[in-house]
Amino acid sequence: MMMGESWAEMGSSIAALMFVWATLQQFFPHQLRTILQEFLFATLQQFSFVQKWSDRMVSFFSPHICITFPEFCGYKNNEAFTAIEIYLSFKFSSKAKQLKAGLVKDFKSLVLVVEQNDIADEFNGFKLWWTLSVPKTQTAANDEMRYFKLTFHRHQREIITKQYLNYVLEEAKTLEAINTQRKLYTNNPSCSWNSYKRKYMWSHIIFEHPATFQTLAMDPKKKEKIINDLTAFSKGKEYYAKIGKAWKRGYLLYGPPGTGKSTMIAAMANLLNYDVYDLELTTIRDNTELRRLLMETSSKSIIVIEDIDCSLDLTSRRKKMKEKMEDIDTDPTKAGLTEHEETNKVTLSGLLNFIDGIWSACGSERVIVFTTNHKEKLDPALIRRGRMDMHIEMSYCKFEAFKVLAKNYLDVESHNLFGKIKGLLEESNMVPADVAENLMSKSDIKDVESCLENLVQSLERDIKQKAKLKSEKNVSEPSNKLPSWVRVKNIKKYGSMFSSCTSLSKK
Repeated sequence: MMMGESWAEMGSSIAALMFVWATLQQFFPHQLRTILQEFLFATLQQFSFVQKWSDRMVSFFSPHICITFPEFCGYKNNEAFTAIEIYLSFKFSSKAKQLKAGLVKDFKSLVLVVEQNDIADEFNGFKLWWTLSVPKTQTAANDEMRYFKLTFHRHQREIITKQYLNYVLEEAKTLEAINTQRKLYTNNPSCSWNSYKRKYMWSHIIFEHPATFQTLAMDPKKKEKIINDLTAFSKGKEYYAKIGKAWKRGYLLYGPPGTGKSTMIAAMANLLNYDVYDLELTTIRDNTELRRLLMETSSKSIIVIEDIDCSLDLTSRRKKMKEKMEDIDTDPTKAGLTEHEETNKVTLSGLLNFIDGIWSACGSERVIVFTTNHKEKLDPALIRRGRMDMHIEMSYCKFEAFKVLAKNYLDVESHNLFGKIKGLLEESNMVPADVAENLMSKSDIKDVESCLENLVQSLERDIKQKAKLKSEKNVSEPSNKLPSWVRVKNIKKYGSMFSSCTSLSKK
């Protein structure tokens, strides 16, 4: 009798629980049901026997399935998380109660981003729910990260996993292509990195540089060659996969200061619609940090290291270190290492691996650009073909480049002074930046004649200065050189004869 009563009581309790469960499912909204479910399961799990079978109980009682999308996947940003964020922000910004506002380019309008944690969506008549989980505490010891959780009924599993998620990703691509803005990134010092803020390895602003290849002062044939190369690269996904090569390309821009190297980078970004990552090597402590920064860059980006010959002493470090280590046994400080060499351990090998090592293939559609004023100072291994695929010389301003500047600044394509300017440009070494400064009007009224006259005068002064420096150099050279017919190997043989002749002439 006692056994029968126990079973009867258990049956009535289960029946009551099922009744309550059915009532919750029918009359309570999803968010409240979720809270009550979590409370109920948390209460039940206080009992030891429940803890043992908790997973089976949850699977038995809950008809829902959850998929989580963390913000980071290993060392990289999770592209699925980013796509979901874009999709939810654009689709539900008109309905959400919590929004974040920002200005789009040129202050034309506001863009609203959803800040709401719970959003209900519908697909093919089925209901599903998105929940954004944010770490409660953000400390260096806390390794939590944001993630989206998608909850849906188990009967919808096939539709959600095979159709809905693909739909979300495709919609995000379309919305991003229409509404995205290019960004200019710079790397933060490693001391400010935290495990829960890995994305703050880079800081960014909106990239609004107006330079294009049409406004770039350069020979038209050279510009056309560069444009064709960039266009072929951006469309070369299948080709690079076919030849078994990582989808990336390197460009070396070299030439004197003021020849438009930075402007060229901006024109590349505007042509390809890529983000720009300005990498400052002097803030990186070692090769590991360099690799982590590379992993945090996105596809469709241009990674720039400007003035590579000045950023790190990579040009002759190997030779100097070898010479220093020959003079010491174990203590490198005795060889006169500088403070920068002691604290910065980014090596040429690490940089080469950054460009085209195994880790460089962990991403796609990247352009790497080096700039330098002194190409001859760079290590040949750094700029060989395959690493820097295209070497582009940014030279002094010549007549074809001048015509582009005249069109940009003065809106003129011909003038009676053009012939004179053409001849002066051939003799001078004036960079496009200086030419542009002379063509820029100093008042509201654009005076073409005055601007061109100023340029002529500047070119004439530049030619005179060039001739003066050349003459001073010739004068400073010693005039008592040996005749050209005297060979080095004969100096010792005839040295005594020259010395005796000199003593006789003094007497």
